[in-house]
Order: sequence, then structure tokens, then C-alpha cells
Amino acid sequence: MRQNPTAMEDIWLTRAKRLLALAETGQHFTKDPFERERYDEIASMACEMLADLGRVPLAHIDGLITEHSGGYATPSVDVRGAIIRNDRILLVRERRDGRWTMPGGYADIGSSPAENIEREVWEEAGLRVKADRIFALRHKARHPYPPSPKDFYKIFFLCTQIDEADPASGLETDDVDYFAEGALPQLSLNRVISADITEAFKAHRNKTQQAIFD
Repeated sequence: MRQNPTAMEDIWLTRAKRLLALAETGQHFTKDPFERERYDEIASMACEMLADLGRVPLAHIDGLITEHSGGYATPSVDVRGAIIRNDRILLVRERRDGRWTMPGGYADIGSSPAENIEREVWEEAGLRVKADRIFALRHKARHPYPPSPKDFYKIFFLCTQIDEADPASGLETDDVDYFAEGALPQLSLNRVISADITEAFKAHRNKTQQAIFD
């Protein structure tokens, strides 16, 4: 059963993000300078609402317009890779918050989802992997991640190591290790929650399991 988005994310935060997306889309398509002025005002108000509701500085919200400008506003895409060996999952420790996550990050334009996660694992964990299959596609707002002023789709892959290297940290990570499902370290909850890791183990153990999605 799919969850109601407002069950995990405050209804006003959801509405403010939608309001900003509508304003940005209007800014892009309108040719009328008066309408443009109205969309600018709506976007500014939406940013102020997001700053209040998301508990982040307004300067961080203003950057969302630049990221979305130039077209129809759409969710950002985050990719994460699960590499499981001997019933333990590979996690990396983020330099930014000192907490652990599956390797991954924003998807780059010009690369496929699989290419993105294979590159992220190499950059963050020092391993060459092959993306085998997607085990989960989540709308971040529908799950118990911390509230965010941005809207995300999160794509989770099961990956297989294809080289013989030992894992090593990268520029954005300062440690990497394998962990048993019942002995996880403190997670970087903006990036991954325990339910994501549970789903990774389920998919690893059941090769015919279909991907879950919102």
C-alpha cells in the first residue's frame, strides 16, 4: 500500500514546494512581463515559506530557482548503490556529517542512472561495480527522511563488484566498511534510512523480487 505523502512530510511543506515549482514553470513559459512579475513574487513567497518550514537559511532556498531554471520544474534524482558481500552491506561515512550511508548522490545530466551509480561507488568507495537491478524507487517526501525544501526521487540499485580492489574512501567520504543488517552505524538520514537497507537485504536474498516504488 502506497503511503500518503503528508503522512511523512508536513502538508504545508509539500504545498510550498509545489507552489515554488508552479511559479518557476510560469516564469519559464510566460511571455507577458506583468505575469512574469507575479510569478516572481509567488516564487519569492514560496521560498520564504520553504525557509521557515524546512528550517533552513533563505539563501539555501534561493538556490533552488537557479537549479530549476530554464524549463519545467521537476524533482531532483538521487541514486544509491547497495553492495552486499557475506551478508554485510557496504557503507561509506560522509565527511559532511560524519554519518554513514550507501554510496551515491545526485544524478548527473548526460549519464544513465546505472552509469551514475557506478561512478558514485567508484568515487566514494573505490570499487568498480556493475549496476544489476533497481530494488526501490522512492519519493523522498513519502518516507521518514528529515524534511527537505527540495523534492527528490531516490533510485536504489543492487550492484556487484567487478574488480578485486579493497574499498577505500574518496573526496567526500572518510571511511568505508561492511556492516551486518543488525549492527548498522549511525546513518546519514538525509541520504538513507534503515528501511532502505532492509529493502536492499531483501532484494539481495530474493533474486526474483520486484522493485518497490511509490
